[in-house]
Amino acid sequence: MTAPSVESVVRTITQERIGRYAEASGDHNPIHVDEAFAQATPFGGTIAHGMLVLAAISEMMTAAFGAAWLSGGRLRIRFRAPARPGDTVTASAQAQSAREDGAFRYAVECQNQAGEVLISGTAEVVAGD
Repeated sequence: MTAPSVESVVRTITQERIGRYAEASGDHNPIHVDEAFAQATPFGGTIAHGMLVLAAISEMMTAAFGAAWLSGGRLRIRFRAPARPGDTVTASAQAQSAREDGAFRYAVECQNQAGEVLISGTAEVVAGD
């Protein structure tokens, strides 16, 4: 059995999107929403919530596997670098293994427009017959 290919997802991070995520999640950490505060940190400006960036991987896997991903997909990831307003983030997946029972494993990552890896890890899903 061959693992299905998974189409990449590309999203642009904006300060407005970060602000909307802060409202939805309740995470108003000033590193995300307060430019003056964030300028004084080692980051030198605001950064996106890690989970906002990670959502691109879940969106990508949901598009490929639908309900199977939503009900039983598993991720193991590491946050490697922050995403900043103005970044274009690409989530991608490379098949690693496929079992006869329909279980698939992928190496997943998010990169910014400069090719810097922001998130890396693995995704597993059982797609069934």
